[in-house]
Amino acid sequence: MRIGVLGAGDMAEALATQWAGKGHEVRIGARTPAKAVALAKRVGAGATGGTLREAGEFGEVVLLAVWHEGVPDVLRQAGPLAGRVLIDCTNPMEPPFERLKTGGGPSAARRIADATGARVVKAFNLCHESVWRMAPPVFDGRPLGVPLCGDDADALATVRTLVADLGCVPMDGGGLERAGLLEAATAFVVGLWVAGEDPRAMLPPPERAVGEPVRTSDMTA
Repeated sequence: MRIGVLGAGDMAEALATQWAGKGHEVRIGARTPAKAVALAKRVGAGATGGTLREAGEFGEVVLLAVWHEGVPDVLRQAGPLAGRVLIDCTNPMEPPFERLKTGGGPSAARRIADATGARVVKAFNLCHESVWRMAPPVFDGRPLGVPLCGDDADALATVRTLVADLGCVPMDGGGLERAGLLEAATAFVVGLWVAGEDPRAMLPPPERAVGEPVRTSDMTA
């Protein structure tokens, strides 16, 4: 698979390294092309670097891995992306992670889809880049689940393959209209982590999530 990576930061490096190591063709683009070239050398496995437009034109799949503030400019420089599978791992969070920069409006993923005409899938935004460098990300003996939100079945299938390539498990997060919920959940969970809390402690096991059947003894007690 040809993967164009928009951005040359830590998330771009973590995911590009994993996918290049799995045999995918990777081309990295950055606003400063020399940074993309340098990152491609670190990634190895045949990865190349250059301009944002070169990466955008190269990829059957395009990863958008930049800070939220830089998204509009990066998308302009990347050129036409209509119809492409675009993975949005951006987080529109505002330190100290108490609110979203998108406010009460459309999600960042929806805005990206509307601006580009790409088949956007929201993914990989819930974890720190260091998690994506693990090979594979496994915790307490269980592979990491990666929620995906998107409207296009083929795009989702493609991203599921890339999730599996990392040794992770794709999770059905619903359509793109639910991407805003995933972005908000990320901000909330990151805020808990920053406060020193363990978000896992607030979730019951799946078998208890919807309650238990009412027992006759409970009704007659």
